[in-house]
Amino acid sequence: MIGYRRFFLVLFSILSGAFFELSAQSLRVVNLRCEYRTEPLGVQSKHPALSWQLLADARNVRQGAYQILVADSEEALSREQGTYWDSGKITSDSSLQIIYRGKPLASTRTYYWKVKVWDTQQHSSEWSAPASWHMGLLTPADWKDSQWIAYEKLADSLVNPLPRDDVKDKVTGSNVLPLFRKAFVLRKPLRKATAYVCGLGHFEMSLNGKKVSEHFLDPGWTKYDQEAQYVTFDVTNQLQLGENVIGVMLGNGFYYVPPVKGRFRKLKVQFGYPKLIARLQLAYADGSTEDIVTNDSWKTAPSPLTFSSIYGGENYDARLEQVGWDSAGFNDASWKKPLLVTGSPVLTSQLQEPLKVADVFTAKSVTETKTGEWLYDFGQNFSGIISLKVRGNKGDTVRIYPAELLKDDLITQRTTGGPYYFEYILKGQGVETWQPRFSYYGFRYVQVRAGVPTKQNNPDRQPEILELRGLHTRNMAPNTGTFVSSNPLFNQTHTLIDWAIKSNMASVFTDCPHREKLGWLEQVHLMGGSVRYPYDIALLLKKSIQDMKASQLANGLIPEIAPEYVEFHWGDGIFRDSPEWGSSAILAPWYLYQWYGEKSELAASYPMMQRYIQYLGTKAKNHILSQGLGDWYDLGPKPPGTSQLTPMGVTGTAMYYYDLTVLQQIATLLNKPEDAAAYQALAGTVKKAFNNTFFNPQTKQYATNSQTANAMAVYMKLVEEQDKAAVIEHIIQDIKRRKNSLTAGDIGYRYLLRVLEDAGRSDVIFDMNSRSDVPGYGYQLAKGATALTESWEALPTSSNNHFMLGHLMEWLYAGLAGIKQEVSSVAFKQIVIEPQPVGDVTQAKATYQSPYGLIVSDWKKSGNTFELNVEIPVNTTATLVLPISNPLTLMESNRPIQEVKEIKMLGLVEGKTKVIVGSGRYRLVSQ
Repeated sequence: MIGYRRFFLVLFSILSGAFFELSAQSLRVVNLRCEYRTEPLGVQSKHPALSWQLLADARNVRQGAYQILVADSEEALSREQGTYWDSGKITSDSSLQIIYRGKPLASTRTYYWKVKVWDTQQHSSEWSAPASWHMGLLTPADWKDSQWIAYEKLADSLVNPLPRDDVKDKVTGSNVLPLFRKAFVLRKPLRKATAYVCGLGHFEMSLNGKKVSEHFLDPGWTKYDQEAQYVTFDVTNQLQLGENVIGVMLGNGFYYVPPVKGRFRKLKVQFGYPKLIARLQLAYADGSTEDIVTNDSWKTAPSPLTFSSIYGGENYDARLEQVGWDSAGFNDASWKKPLLVTGSPVLTSQLQEPLKVADVFTAKSVTETKTGEWLYDFGQNFSGIISLKVRGNKGDTVRIYPAELLKDDLITQRTTGGPYYFEYILKGQGVETWQPRFSYYGFRYVQVRAGVPTKQNNPDRQPEILELRGLHTRNMAPNTGTFVSSNPLFNQTHTLIDWAIKSNMASVFTDCPHREKLGWLEQVHLMGGSVRYPYDIALLLKKSIQDMKASQLANGLIPEIAPEYVEFHWGDGIFRDSPEWGSSAILAPWYLYQWYGEKSELAASYPMMQRYIQYLGTKAKNHILSQGLGDWYDLGPKPPGTSQLTPMGVTGTAMYYYDLTVLQQIATLLNKPEDAAAYQALAGTVKKAFNNTFFNPQTKQYATNSQTANAMAVYMKLVEEQDKAAVIEHIIQDIKRRKNSLTAGDIGYRYLLRVLEDAGRSDVIFDMNSRSDVPGYGYQLAKGATALTESWEALPTSSNNHFMLGHLMEWLYAGLAGIKQEVSSVAFKQIVIEPQPVGDVTQAKATYQSPYGLIVSDWKKSGNTFELNVEIPVNTTATLVLPISNPLTLMESNRPIQEVKEIKMLGLVEGKTKVIVGSGRYRLVSQ
């Protein structure tokens, strides 16, 4: 008997141990990120933020503690030695934005780290796979003796970092686009080589004749008189023992917009002629180091680029190529020494994702025009460049005009900025290939002058176009969301908006990819929700915030564009000072915190916010702000432009109030109670002034009863609670009176959708947007748009690739599919899944890769059956709100929901069934 008891005790011990070991193995630490990126190079922060995600096989798993090890070598880390930081076991459920607290970090060093976690039951994971980050150049001294070098210098009298828009242009001609080269000898085995490069306006770097990366338009454009970005490359594998050669080609970008007749020039900014600063750090296997830096020992010469303009296009003369210029053995005796010049006073690492070629398009059709030229239709309006493969005689010139629209079967650039073209002069040596390097445009069509597609009749023996493709370029912010539904129009609308988003994600959020390419700031906060679902834009938000800091005026004004490259005076300055635009200075850091959990940017941006809100106070008259553009591009009786249906003062003052309420919350988070109290008091005063000025207590409507006026009053909580329902009803009735059509513009439409969704009236949103016969998304699609257009009517007089009106994207994810977070939640720690089936939609599925992990909401309805499949990340919880009025009919994976211990039933709330779940996958069905 004793033997049996001992046997069972031993067996139980073995099985228990196996169970706990299995639990530990099922909890996994993945996706280690430093400053939002995997294995980043050039980290600029001395205290970088570390994050990770968790995976588990079981449900309802939460982190209870973590431990981080950081070492200066992979070997030390493999021995579980945190030579730079061993956090010890920290009791916390935090897995985002964990600030490094170890020894001081050194420039140019690589650090290795890994994480172990424990769940709330004290089961531990294995150590994560190791990850690393590489530090950038933290101080000016880290550039060693690097100097700015240039081919030529712009006269100081011509430097103009902020030209006025009303000053007449001075045409002085183009500038030299230079090449730089530096030969050096590698005499011993190399351990690692790292390049730190800033070429202004943009650069393309090669080593031994090969490009070092697939980046496009490095570095990101900034306020160059204040700062510039450098880019870090690991080039270890591109070097060899013996002679090596660094080659760099420069383009103008926004650093210098050349004044050339016959080419489009939106603005006249001139920071200087192109210039370069670089450091190549060589770390040898024997432990020694060496630096190759820019100085007057380099050589420079003109490149085959004869014209480069961010607004006018690019010309390339292949006859001017110097074969092997960036390779060993080239004779550079005819090249000259560069000039030593000055550059941007501050250099900071480019940590936002680079631009790259994301898609390649071949022509859907190629037709001859009535002018004898050739028209290529790529079938999609996108941002990018062309790729040309051609054969012809030396000196033949092919000119390619891109455009997004046609007029009389010819391309037109009337509303997108022209003349803009790419020009290639052949060297006459067989098949030649070329693509532009330093300029891009928004286009669907290209028209070829002096070139004929292969196999077409070519009596004049013009250059033979063997291949012409369209290359879509964009910021490579990672994809984080997907959406599909049973409604084809909504699917097409999602694609329509997505193309405008992709086409306007560069190193700033641009308005359009052709005539302006400027960072108009209202989009940053108004379109933020729509962009953050499909893309991880944390780093682009941080870049935009930095651009606002650099562009803020001494009086506190945040101009409408950042970086600010032109001082708008047209229309009495309405294009420079609009609260609806400048408010991004307050709202962008706030949304960065709410969506990604970054509190440090709130503190870093707080002085900017304070100065801006003080500026608004000086502009307010009796606490009402009436300057600016108002509800830009709303639908009124006149052509679109400044607000027509909503009086000036409504949108600006509503934003002013909203800014104050957000600042109160930020001040509270930053432990500034006196500031919080002051902002709360001022907000109360502004609210009273707003209601006294715009609210009619008899009719229960704001101002002109426009959709925008009423919606913003509700969203910003300016309306008193007892009047809220009546104001919302006015919104709905106005929509219905207009046969379910919208009137709100750039500023108001996002808030109109938010108010209707929050009020449970997604049916009204469906009615407005499931049609093609009135201005809106369906109307644009019916007009043939392939990217969201600037105007609701898809007017040919406006941009046809503009993302400012794409607010429905947010509703597709948050409303129709139902993925959102609790009001008090940060970074989707407390998730809400609340699908809103409407109209004829019988199925919708959205996925969102949140900071904690993948969220899935996938619902279907058929007859009386409703099915919801969800996935909730580890270390989060979710409230599921189902459109089911009888909770007793609800089953989870074929079990009555009351029997599922991982689900907490909250019962019936406002006619819907509410339950709370932890992490895991769930299938809920009601019949």
